[in-house]
Amino acid sequence: MPETPASPTNPLVTGSEIARLARVTRAAVSNWRRRYDDFPAPAGGGANSPLFDLAEVQAWLNKQRKGQDLSDEVQLWQVLRGVYGDEILGGLADVAQILAAPEGRKPSALPEQAVDVARRLAEERSATEVVSDLAERFTDSVRRAGSDQVTSARLVRAVRHFVGDLASDAVLFDPACGIGTLLLAIGSGPKVRRYGQESDSRSARFAQLRGDVAAETHIDVKQGDSLRSDHWPDLKADLVVCDPPVSDADWGREDLLLDPRWELGTPSRAEGELAWLQHAYAHTGPGGRVIMIMPASVAYRKAGRRIRAELVRRGILTQITALPPGTAVAHALPVHLWHLRRPRTPDDAATTVRMVDLTSNAPDGPLEAIPEQVTDVAQIDLLDDLVDLTPGRYVEESHRDYGAEYESLRQELAEQVHRLAELLPSLASSESAGALDGPSVSVADLIRAGLVEFADPEPVSTSDQLDTDFLQGFLHSTANSRRSTSSSGTFRLDSKGARIPQMDIDAQRRYGSAFRALREFEERSRRVAELSRQIAALAQDGLSNGALRPQD
Repeated sequence: MPETPASPTNPLVTGSEIARLARVTRAAVSNWRRRYDDFPAPAGGGANSPLFDLAEVQAWLNKQRKGQDLSDEVQLWQVLRGVYGDEILGGLADVAQILAAPEGRKPSALPEQAVDVARRLAEERSATEVVSDLAERFTDSVRRAGSDQVTSARLVRAVRHFVGDLASDAVLFDPACGIGTLLLAIGSGPKVRRYGQESDSRSARFAQLRGDVAAETHIDVKQGDSLRSDHWPDLKADLVVCDPPVSDADWGREDLLLDPRWELGTPSRAEGELAWLQHAYAHTGPGGRVIMIMPASVAYRKAGRRIRAELVRRGILTQITALPPGTAVAHALPVHLWHLRRPRTPDDAATTVRMVDLTSNAPDGPLEAIPEQVTDVAQIDLLDDLVDLTPGRYVEESHRDYGAEYESLRQELAEQVHRLAELLPSLASSESAGALDGPSVSVADLIRAGLVEFADPEPVSTSDQLDTDFLQGFLHSTANSRRSTSSSGTFRLDSKGARIPQMDIDAQRRYGSAFRALREFEERSRRVAELSRQIAALAQDGLSNGALRPQD
């Protein structure tokens, strides 16, 4: 595919932008690409995010009269929105019901207009595509409202990528399946069995009907709270996927304190995500896997440390993947995928945890990590006082060039120390009275005379007869500092009340040069102290982990 850049004369648009232009869903645009041979070919982008020439797209839409009239997809959505309002999920389920069972009884709330449009669309395409379009439009509407009620397309793509290939007769389970987005996106083939549970009755019904419409797959969704009322207590799946409802802080801890699912430890009230994680793990058979969408904070929060340690110690946790910011629907915060596997035997347990850090990637960018984004961490290196499982912490450390970094810091430290001695001004003893004991002028008078103005962070001279370094040096003198200290001992720099010696401009410049050198000396001294801390810590780590050794 050509990597053609967009330009004022050759603007390129995404599939989503075409959908907005034509007032249809993105799925409809994908369908056009499959159905119409004359649909414009991609003019840029990549395989996963193609770009199209805007002029070609507009010409095609005009030719097909797409976007000229209100499309059937938009008509159907508008009718459902008008009838069902905020209960739109009930309308989507009603449409799915009449498409899954054309001869069945029509839901009483579903208007005939919606039935006619839905059936016409199903004849033109397929019932599965119509229901998928409605689900996608619902997902888009929820995303625009800033909600995480449904799993985003980007998260689905990521989970699907890391799940990889599944056996043709695999058993899948999603204990918080929502409208079935993840449950239906993973795996293929008529022998794959899908089981789900969802607390929201409308979502559960729609998820079940989505599977019924796609008759080639087996799906069974139950309504209810998975943690408090597990409808699948004996189910052991090959793969459990889950995007848990993390916004609900009341997950039922008081009612479930002695529940046998907490084999890794009873989660605290604040760690509902780890309750869902253990529930998912309880539903895996030997060799079964869990891929769980988790907030990044679960990897390091103090309350979950003991359970994280057990996951590592027992060889259950195999990988944590930090996804790019923007992958979730309603916020740009990074999210993680936690990969678990139930060992078949004690010898089958994992001995390392793979850390994958994709946070530098674009949210629609590649999910295949490059070597610099991956490291395998031994269990012993994770089981410290924190049990911090944040991938970036270990990936960055594993690809650190200790030798080059140590040499660079050592050279900079040597240069800074050498420069320090040169910065100290040559000062001679003086028998005269203190400079401020002689004739002086207040800064307030200098301001009134227009010789000084306030800048950020300190006053500066506006006259050739007053040196700024001289001014600022005496502002920070001990005598002026005393004037700026209240009777309570609180320090306040009151520049207007400060006094400056009266000297000719040549003398001012000599003082100013000395003050300037001292300020730079202080700044470099702080840098030397920081470099000393960094190089000592680096050397300590490098010597202890084998990255550095003493020279012969």
